[in-house]
Amino acid sequence: MSERPTKAILRVLNGEPVWPLPIWIMRQAGRYLPEYRATRAQAGSFLDLCYNPRLAEEVTLQPIRRFGFDAAILFSDILVIPHALGQEVRFVENEGPKLDPITSLADLKQLKDEIPLEHLDPVFETLDRLSTSLPRETTLLGFCGAPWTVASYMIAGKGTPDQAPARLTAYRDPAFMAALIDRLVKASTAYLIRQIDAGAEAVQIFESFGAALPPALFDTLSLDPIRRIVSGLKAARPQAKAIVFVRGGGSHLARFAAAGVGDALALDWTLDPAQVLPTLPKTVATQGNLDPLALIAGGEALTNGIDRILSAVRGRPHIFNLGHGILPETPTDHVAQLIARVRGA
Repeated sequence: MSERPTKAILRVLNGEPVWPLPIWIMRQAGRYLPEYRATRAQAGSFLDLCYNPRLAEEVTLQPIRRFGFDAAILFSDILVIPHALGQEVRFVENEGPKLDPITSLADLKQLKDEIPLEHLDPVFETLDRLSTSLPRETTLLGFCGAPWTVASYMIAGKGTPDQAPARLTAYRDPAFMAALIDRLVKASTAYLIRQIDAGAEAVQIFESFGAALPPALFDTLSLDPIRRIVSGLKAARPQAKAIVFVRGGGSHLARFAAAGVGDALALDWTLDPAQVLPTLPKTVATQGNLDPLALIAGGEALTNGIDRILSAVRGRPHIFNLGHGILPETPTDHVAQLIARVRGA
């Protein structure tokens, strides 16, 4: 008989309601923190920060020291996978990631067939360091991007408003898209397994661009690839827990739950938990989903947003979080207000 976990987030991921709700927030190590900005300047480039275990450990720990979140999420980026596979990836200040686009099977053949995990040794070293430096009650989360989201960057060479280049490619060259998704499923599965071995206790899969997919493409490019990653991870490491975040995927949440994809489903801020949660089995853990702009606004808007979520999720296994990443202009005292309200409920 397996030992019952004591960490609040792991208890939720095992399907147990916990009150007060455990809390962490997406992008909690980021530009809203002055200490992060100082460390980021010290590192040089963004990728240098991701690949420097000492500095990546430091920025992962910063929000834990300041706010005492119940989870720390590895500081890295979803694009380390295409970088490891051999695609040129760079981050341009005030513009974001830039990649040399791959748009055909011929381009794909120039990349590695399997991910060379040794390329990502600095990431695993960061996790190893965090597994000993975090407070004992704090859950350590790893992560990766979902194949569709990562493929969108790889094809367009940058972030695009509606992922039109990748969607067009899926229609025009389905064989290439299928091969790219398959490559990313295998790479992501191997990457997450290694993260668990390095000390991560659970992982989150980020489908940031789920809203761009029409129904005809959603299962093939999003649901099924994520299902394959989670299945592969759990087959190799049965103790691993997985949170699945599909931004814009609200209409598909019940199908993810029915397919058993993930131990928790994260809700974006456009969803009303009071309406969504009754459509999901009570044993399915959820996460979310405060509007990041309500956190910037603070005051009554923030209090009301928190309270609506708390009212809807009480009695269910739920992790409090934002409905997407925290924004750089967020006041730190509003984050403190958020935590106090959730933990004082």
